[in-house]
Amino acid sequence: MAGRVVSLLPAATEIVAALGATNRLAGISHECDYPPEVRALPRVTCTSVDTSRPSGAIDRAMAHAKASGVSPIEIDERALRRLAPPPDVILGQSLCEVCAVGEGELARALAVLGRRPCVVTLHAHTLDGVFGDIRRVGEVLELADEAEELVDGMRHRLRRLQERSTEDTTHHAPRTLVLEWLDPPYVAGHWVPELVAVAGGRDVGALPGEPSRRRTWRELAALAPDVVVVAPCGFDVPRARREYETVIDRDARVLFGRRVEFLDGNAYTSRPGPRLADAAELLSQLING
Repeated sequence: MAGRVVSLLPAATEIVAALGATNRLAGISHECDYPPEVRALPRVTCTSVDTSRPSGAIDRAMAHAKASGVSPIEIDERALRRLAPPPDVILGQSLCEVCAVGEGELARALAVLGRRPCVVTLHAHTLDGVFGDIRRVGEVLELADEAEELVDGMRHRLRRLQERSTEDTTHHAPRTLVLEWLDPPYVAGHWVPELVAVAGGRDVGALPGEPSRRRTWRELAALAPDVVVVAPCGFDVPRARREYETVIDRDARVLFGRRVEFLDGNAYTSRPGPRLADAAELLSQLING
């Protein structure tokens, strides 16, 4: 059986925990914070970007790091070497080098280990992809049955939520726009449009599986959504509200003249793991008032 596990991203940590294998986590990323019991574990990643700064400053710092050929998120090699014994499995990702350790940084850091662990790369862009990643983690941890049970439970919750909307013959699917970042503005993509559809809305900003994209405020205002959901990646609701209040662009204020709701993007929409079912349920409440 695969023993000790290092998770390099929050979604993977949540998957391991949901499979009942929290006690096998030997190390986690600097961003992992759920479930609460993982917070005492060793952190094996770090970032040179001050994430407490405003979103515009964060975006510029990330762009500068990329232009300089420096990974904005790195593996802490000393922390990784201190893990004894070394991990048997490392869970990484290939979706976004801004949000978590990228494949290149992972390959470089693996050289510091005395033995090469099994590396599982998560790369979901859709809900089906998320389910596939959960199964992949379950297989490498020899918890395939638990993974299938987790996927079935998520599917059931999502199906029942969507059925409740379709059972209401008077239901109008509100035109919904989900913003993943505010400075500059990004529309949430990947699995988020599917969550919106399950929640009873119609995403007017992106199609399922598309990457999150930067758009101008004028373009976004022209979409004329019924509801705007502000869910910045990595931010909780209080911080999202603070960022929202600093946006002074004229077209943005036209857009925000619509109904605006806030969602914890850090906990829900930005993490392709078990809590996407929670995200859909929360979106349903926000979209449908």
